[in-house]
Amino acid sequence: MPHTLQDFLADATQKAAADLEAALLRLPEDKRNWSPEGEARTALDMVAECAILNGTTADMIHTRTFPADFDYAKFGKAKTQLAQDWNALRSLLQENTARAIEAIRTVPDEAVGIEVAMPWGPTTLARIMAYPYWNMGYHEGQINYLASMLGCLTPPNA
Repeated sequence: MPHTLQDFLADATQKAAADLEAALLRLPEDKRNWSPEGEARTALDMVAECAILNGTTADMIHTRTFPADFDYAKFGKAKTQLAQDWNALRSLLQENTARAIEAIRTVPDEAVGIEVAMPWGPTTLARIMAYPYWNMGYHEGQINYLASMLGCLTPPNA
């Protein structure tokens, strides 16, 4: 059982990554890059977001700064490109999740309340540490919704 916030978030982040991947793999392969309408996001696009941002979050935990050179347009292009190659995407998700977990585990208890300047206002390091867990769980739900639309959502252990 986790004894610190860092332990909890590290373990929860690992489980969220596994659950996110399982949700994606429940979709038929030909529907993983499917959009239900117009500009709606695909499952692979959501997983690509998580893969990239887990690495960005690991860096922010270590540096305690938002990347000054973060470019939303480049991020969008990187996400789109990554979503085209499941093997590369899976590899980056695993790599950056491991980096995020390592970063979370290295935060001393006395640092979790430190505020980091973000574009939308100051955010505690604790909230930044929670981001990969939250974001992957959020997107798991969206992917499961796509699966329910396609009639392929099955509960775990069913």
